[in-house]
Amino acid sequence: MSEVQDNNSKKCILAVDDTAIVLTRISDALRNDYEVITVNSGVRALKCLKERKADLILLDIQMVPMNGIETLQAIRNMKELQDIPVIMLTGVEDKDIVMESAKLGICDYILKPFASEELLKRIARAFELGKKQEK
Repeated sequence: MSEVQDNNSKKCILAVDDTAIVLTRISDALRNDYEVITVNSGVRALKCLKERKADLILLDIQMVPMNGIETLQAIRNMKELQDIPVIMLTGVEDKDIVMESAKLGICDYILKPFASEELLKRIARAFELGKKQEK
C-alpha cells in the first residue's frame, strides 16, 4: 500500500499558464514537495484564489485574454492576497515586463524552458525570503 500524505501539511502552489505541457512539467516537478493547483488562465487563477489562498503563485506572463501582469495587478488589489509571493514565468526576456512585474512585488522570475531543479530552488528561496520578512 502506498503511503498517503496529508496535503494540509504541504505548502500550496498555484501554477498559472495557458500551456498544458508547462502546467504538467510544473506539477510533475513539484508534486512530491508541494500541493500544486494548476489553472490555464488569469481569470481562473483569480477565481481559484477567492476560494483558497495559495502560499505561492507561479504566473505565466504571456496569456490571453488576461496576461500575467494584469492578473498580478488584480491579485495585488485584493487585500487578503497582497502578500503572496509570486514568481513570474516567461518565454521572453523583456526588461520592460520584468520591471513592470518588479513594481508589482514579484519575488523572482524564471525564463522558460526551465529546469525542474532550478524551479524547486527558486521556490525554496522565495519561501526563505518570506520567513525573513515575517521576523
